[in-house]
Amino acid sequence: MNTPFGIVNLWLDGDLVIRFVALLLLFCSIVTWVILLSRLWDLRKLGKLKSQLENFWRATSFDQGLHSFSEHALNPYYQIAKSALDASAHHQSQSTNHRELLQTLNYSEWMARSLKNSIDGVAAKLQKGLTFLGSTGAIAPFIGLFGTVWGIYHALIAISSSGSAQIDQVAGPIGESLIMTALGLAVAIPAVLGFNALNRANKLFVADLNRFGNDLLAYFVTGARVKSGE
Repeated sequence: MNTPFGIVNLWLDGDLVIRFVALLLLFCSIVTWVILLSRLWDLRKLGKLKSQLENFWRATSFDQGLHSFSEHALNPYYQIAKSALDASAHHQSQSTNHRELLQTLNYSEWMARSLKNSIDGVAAKLQKGLTFLGSTGAIAPFIGLFGTVWGIYHALIAISSSGSAQIDQVAGPIGESLIMTALGLAVAIPAVLGFNALNRANKLFVADLNRFGNDLLAYFVTGARVKSGE
């Protein structure tokens, strides 16, 4: 039995504003799920790279340790270690005849700053997509609510012009308009939950990077890694 009510009827009978709101919510939903799935996949791959740290520290030389890392272009541990090696070489290669501002810092301060910059760069890349998720989670319910208000407004106009306000005439249009609120929540909830989950995962990963950076700093300054518990 065909029914004049439902999402399909809302789309067919809705004006340009209702259709624009529906398409906007659909776009936000698609982008949200693309970001969530891609970022979760990236974090899964980054988690596997952590197991390579033990091979790095067991290497007999720093260069050998660098080569123990895989996927150099995507491996943040390799990138941080390589940038630390480059920063150390750059600081030590400067002669007093060509004094630079960096030489006003001692070696330990220079390495600490260089490692922090490298870690901050990796952390910035981890924030990719979070702004969209946070914005979507905040505004999607209001976009849906706007669609609801707009739909109810036009439903009431139609009812007043017909001169009849029977329940079967009111329930359909208003119920269809309320669907917009539900759609807004359906977009916002995954965005908010995904934002919180990714933000927490990023913080844990950055904490691991900071520990790795501290170990690298100890290695370059003292010649040995500071092990946990020492």
